[in-house]
Amino acid sequence: MGKSPLYFDNNATAPLRPEASAAMHKAMGAPANPSSVHSFGRTARLTVEAARESVALLAGSRAADVVFTSGGTESNNLALAGFRHVVISAIEHDSVRALTGDTLNVDTLTGQAGAETSVINVTSDGVIDLEHARAVLAGLPDDLRSSTILSVMAANNETGVIQPVAELVALARENNIAVHSDMVQLLGKDHFNFAALDLDYASLSAHKIGGPAGVGALLVKPGNALQSLLRGGGQEQGRRSGTENFIGIAGFGAAASAAFGDVAHYEAMSKWRDQFEDMMLAHMPEAHVFGQQVPRMGNTSCLAIAGKSAETMVMALDIAGAAISAGSACSSGKVKASHVLAAMGAGDLAGQAVRISGGWQTKKTDFERLADVFLGLYKR
Repeated sequence: MGKSPLYFDNNATAPLRPEASAAMHKAMGAPANPSSVHSFGRTARLTVEAARESVALLAGSRAADVVFTSGGTESNNLALAGFRHVVISAIEHDSVRALTGDTLNVDTLTGQAGAETSVINVTSDGVIDLEHARAVLAGLPDDLRSSTILSVMAANNETGVIQPVAELVALARENNIAVHSDMVQLLGKDHFNFAALDLDYASLSAHKIGGPAGVGALLVKPGNALQSLLRGGGQEQGRRSGTENFIGIAGFGAAASAAFGDVAHYEAMSKWRDQFEDMMLAHMPEAHVFGQQVPRMGNTSCLAIAGKSAETMVMALDIAGAAISAGSACSSGKVKASHVLAAMGAGDLAGQAVRISGGWQTKKTDFERLADVFLGLYKR
């Protein structure tokens, strides 16, 4: 294209922020185990706790609620450990779906049957069906409620559709059921307050907001139990053993601080995204945008062109200098039909959809250039 490449795969991972890079380089400067009692260890501990404060501030929680993990997948696993029954929506991330039993016809990490599962339907727009959720939760046996958790994502990673988390929490409370939310995509992109939502657990990931990959957090409501997946030295107040990823945590904290004012940027981006979609629909009669009529994150567009495979579009755009993706990028590089779009009743379009996702560095001109690339390829 004669210009710098366009990066529109931020829902997979966002570019590292300069603030995070600087914090990580500083953390590399001296040997540091935050559990050591000497001056090096105490300095590292101060950095970890400052990062905990920054993440808590961005997420609307207390610092004591933040348990650092290796990322969103571990946080989801940690939140659901120990529950006999898990109620999920049909559009959850694979790291939640893989923990459940035969209902979803998937294998668990151990190859054994997971927790018993109930699945809530979604509408054709990709929104969790509240009436079906009400019926599923009310239908649970009384003796199962104390060992049941409802796990629903706040915003879908493929469509960007924002879910009615507050309403789902209210339904769970009516039925005395715990609630976990995968907040990985929503953090920093839209208003989110862990305490105000009255969630029991929420999962976060650093690399979605411009921090490093390999570090995340689980927010835990005060007084809630947590069944640790890792046992050893009792780090993270006994909730997640193992020497902390000090360098990664430093980067996470810096990224969280830098992301604190990003919501306005994503609100502006929603207008650029909408203009892009309008142009695609005006010039491509075969085009379809998923979730266009419901609230979405401002950075995400899930677009299908009937008759064009997602894999072909991803490769063609890549050659043209624009990076997009086909659905989720959390499946070892595999391109396959989306279970999210299948649950929405997309039919053949489920294998023809691509995801375009901007980030903290995306500009209006990037969407304009992407539209030119798309239309140029379409005309050819």
